[in-house]
Amino acid sequence: MTAEPDGPEDRLRRFATIWSRAVFPVASTSLTRAEFEAELLPLARRLSELLRARGFIAEDARAVGAALVDAHCTDPEALARTLDCVDAYLVLYCGGDGPQDELRMRSSRLQHAMAAGYAQALRTRTLAEQEAIAQAALQAQGVVAQALHISEARFRAVFEGAAIGIGIADLDGNVLQVNKALLRMFGQSEQSLRGRRVLDWVHPEDAPQTWKLYEELVRGDREHYHVEKAFNRPDGTALWTNLTVSLLRDADGEPQYQLALMEDTTERRLLNLRLRYEATHDALTGLPNRTLFFERLEKALAAGEGQRFGLCYLDLDGFKTINDSLGHAAGDRLLVEVADRLQSCATAPGEMVARLGGDEFVALTTGTDTEREVDELAERIMNALVTPISIDGRDLMVRGSLGIVEGPAGERTAAEVLRSADITMYRAKSAGGNRSELADPEADARAITRHGLTTALPTALERGEFFIEYQPLVHLGDGSVRGAEALVRWLHPQHGVLGPDRFIPLAEHTGLIVPLGRWVLEESIRQARAWRERYGDGTAASPLRINVNLSPCQLTHPGLVQDTIDILERAGVTPDALCLEVTESALIGADDDRLKPLRRLAEMGVDIALDDFGTGYSNLANLRRLPVSVLKLDRSFTQGMQQFPADPVDLKIVEGIVSLAHSLDLAVTVEGVETGAQAEQLRILGCDTAQGWYYARPGPPERLHDLALADASGR
Repeated sequence: MTAEPDGPEDRLRRFATIWSRAVFPVASTSLTRAEFEAELLPLARRLSELLRARGFIAEDARAVGAALVDAHCTDPEALARTLDCVDAYLVLYCGGDGPQDELRMRSSRLQHAMAAGYAQALRTRTLAEQEAIAQAALQAQGVVAQALHISEARFRAVFEGAAIGIGIADLDGNVLQVNKALLRMFGQSEQSLRGRRVLDWVHPEDAPQTWKLYEELVRGDREHYHVEKAFNRPDGTALWTNLTVSLLRDADGEPQYQLALMEDTTERRLLNLRLRYEATHDALTGLPNRTLFFERLEKALAAGEGQRFGLCYLDLDGFKTINDSLGHAAGDRLLVEVADRLQSCATAPGEMVARLGGDEFVALTTGTDTEREVDELAERIMNALVTPISIDGRDLMVRGSLGIVEGPAGERTAAEVLRSADITMYRAKSAGGNRSELADPEADARAITRHGLTTALPTALERGEFFIEYQPLVHLGDGSVRGAEALVRWLHPQHGVLGPDRFIPLAEHTGLIVPLGRWVLEESIRQARAWRERYGDGTAASPLRINVNLSPCQLTHPGLVQDTIDILERAGVTPDALCLEVTESALIGADDDRLKPLRRLAEMGVDIALDDFGTGYSNLANLRRLPVSVLKLDRSFTQGMQQFPADPVDLKIVEGIVSLAHSLDLAVTVEGVETGAQAEQLRILGCDTAQGWYYARPGPPERLHDLALADASGR
């Protein structure tokens, strides 16, 4: 037993070996099989490169098919065996670790292009043979008229022994002679064919110029022409040929006969049609795939004035759960049933349904009144999903999110339309699913902007586009600055300065919040050290503590504690200079394992603040087990204190929270303080520190320096 190939080159050679063994028995070559394999190896290597190339290079794939003809693989069976081999083994041995569905689709397109290149090369070779035969016929044309010339035997040998069909007719179109190959192609006897007229062979699929060329030839205005032409066989099937018709002149140069040379291309045509179908249809559901859908959509968008289009983009809700719980086989059967139902929804002229991949489907309608038609199509689609689908004895409820785009042709590209439909579909899914949404240009623009920001985030951190502003924390008792909250900003090259609400959710979604949060912590600790060095350590007015926000994603990151320790040690700053703010919602229902990092940091001397307190509906009794030392009261509780007299209900609530916090040895910080009356009321209620525009807006660290110095001089 031999080992499987263990390297790309070994696998490539294995593929070439399988290919050569399949094709060698039907190849017309004097090479040994090993030599033939060596000749196929460069072609196999090129196919492997094309399979994994970033773009699809059809011309190179056609060149591989043409090379087979050059290698004397001209038997039709050689092409069939080659395509079977490529279909079965190319992705297996040469696909690497790429996505299999994409590789299979690319392999199908390679096969189609190879077949086209093979057919073109074979046709060119055949035409050369036909031209040689025509020249022989021209040289022997005196034989037809006189039957005395010495070249009659040579012409007769070519005529009877040729593998292509040959027929001779007079200029009136009466068939005079046919060879055996032509009889086999038509499946008729010589007597029945010799009684036919050329004009009897008009076919509905004849190209418009076919019979114009014929008339020019029999008039003597043309010497020959080449066309692809279909003929009807007696059994009702179609015979497709590459047809060459030449004019035969007598010794005086006068037109006398017409000579037809036919190559049977029926099998190749059927093969090309099959490959075209496979390349443009989904293998699982039989629906048109992304390739064919884009062709139809581009055609619809290129329609004339007054034409419109409507597109429904469907994504099944919860399909991954079905796949994970019941298996991919059940998921595939579900997709087939959904495809059948969708197909029944789009039966009117100008309508089509396609599967883009996975559980994503699209339906297209075209015409002059698509504003109404697309709404009706969307309603039919949603109704088609109402009835449960039975899979393995289970009735599965299938729901979908639908994005609808409608508009006039000619204003947008296919990619823009599909992107808008995709964005709209996800808007429907975000709203709870099982619903449809109509495209909104403003919503599309926001989604595109979000996507642009998401993709720009990694490089923004590398390019140093982020900076930090600081908002002071002021002691309500004596008005001294006790610290500052670090607030990250993004100086975007196109959009200007962006606040954290614009990019922090995106960073959390992509996981970039971890390196970004680490950078914010480093910069903030460095600034805390600079403040301590400038103002001294331990004075009442010194901004000795820096508050840094901690996202839920950072909270669960295993490197949180060690990163914090390393940053503090490198900066030479003691842990009491740092306060980490965690939102109340991030700690709701947190178990002991999730709280361990915070407990370790608190034990080191790092303060932990519970941010946005009062918005998370948490159990107040849970405060006892949380490792926090500061409550940051949400601004919604204190807005009623901005005017006089203050809202008595708000006063009671804040008074109760402060009392509870102090009983648990927790300090209370208030956010969003905007008036002096509000600050005074909070001082009376016992709040410890505050921040807000009344004291200072977030700004550069120098502004905090000025505020701290002003407080110091005031005392």
